[in-house]
Amino acid sequence: MTSVLVLVVLALAFPWGGSVAARRLAGLLPPREACWTLTAAAVLMAGGTIAALTGLFQVPFLAALENVPLTRVLEAWPAAVPMACAAGAVLLVQLVLLVRRCLQHRSLLRRAWRSAAEGTGAGDLLVVPGSEVDAFALPAHRGRGGRIVVTSGMMRALRATEREVLLAHERAHLSGRHHLLSAVVDLSTTVHPAVRSLRESLGFHLERWADEAAAAAVGDRKVAAAAIARAALAGASQKRRTGGGYPLLSVTAGPVPRRVEALLRPAPAAAQGGARQAGALGLATAVAALAPAALAPAYGLHEYVEYAALALRGG
Repeated sequence: MTSVLVLVVLALAFPWGGSVAARRLAGLLPPREACWTLTAAAVLMAGGTIAALTGLFQVPFLAALENVPLTRVLEAWPAAVPMACAAGAVLLVQLVLLVRRCLQHRSLLRRAWRSAAEGTGAGDLLVVPGSEVDAFALPAHRGRGGRIVVTSGMMRALRATEREVLLAHERAHLSGRHHLLSAVVDLSTTVHPAVRSLRESLGFHLERWADEAAAAAVGDRKVAAAAIARAALAGASQKRRTGGGYPLLSVTAGPVPRRVEALLRPAPAAAQGGARQAGALGLATAVAALAPAALAPAYGLHEYVEYAALALRGG
C-alpha cells in the first residue's frame, strides 16, 4: 500500500506548489483572466484535496463492497483503518469550517445591508451620512439588487471627476459579480491552507479589474490613478468597519501603490479587442495544466484502492 500513501501525499502536497504557479501565472495575465485563473486553480486544488481524502476514507468500505474481510485488509495494510479515520476527521473539520465561513459571510452581508439602510440616493447609489471615509460594493441580497454604498465623508474627500472613478470602480465590481469569485476562493481556503495565498492575490487582481473598468469609463488613466490614491489616503487613518474583502469589495482595498503604478502604465493588451483571445488562450492553458495535476493523484488513489481490494479478494 506504499503507492496509496504516495498518491495521497502528492494530492495533498500539490496545492503548495500549485498555488505558487497560479500566482505567478496570474501576474502575467490581464486582470480579468488573472482572476478567473486564480479562481479555477483554487477550485481544482480544493477539489483534488477532497477527492484524495474521500478516497482514503473509503478504503475499508470499498473492501467491504468487494466482499474482502477487514482482517485481510489489515494484514496487507495495518494502517488502513487509522488512515481512514484520520481522513474522515479532516473531512469533518473541513465541513465545519466551510459551514462556519458561510455563516460569517451571510452575517457580514446582513450587517452591511442594515448599515446601508439609512443611506439615501438614486439608482444603485446609497450615500450614508457620517464623517467616516468609506465606499464599497454591496452585493444583491434577498431580492434586493446590488448597491454602491458611499459615506458622505468619502464624497467630500473627492473631486467630481474622482467621484466618477469611484462609482465606476464599484459598479465594475457589481456588474462583474466579483464577490462570487472572491467567495469561491475564500471558501476554498477552508479545504487546504495553501489556497489562502490565492485569496490575497485574487483580491489584488479583482481591484485591478475594476480599476481598468473605471479608467475606461472616465477615459483618463491618470485621473483614475489619482482618484484611487486620494480615496486610499483619505481613509488610511480610519479603521474600516465593513469595506474590503468578501463580500464587500472596495476601491481602497489591496496594495494601492501597485494599483496606481499599473494605471500610470499603458492599458493591458487584453483591454484591446484582438488581444483578448490571447488572454483567453492563456486562461484555458492554465486550467488545462492545473486540472490533471490537481486531480490525477486523487483519481489514481481511487483506482489503486479498487485494484488492491480485488487483489485481496482473489488472494
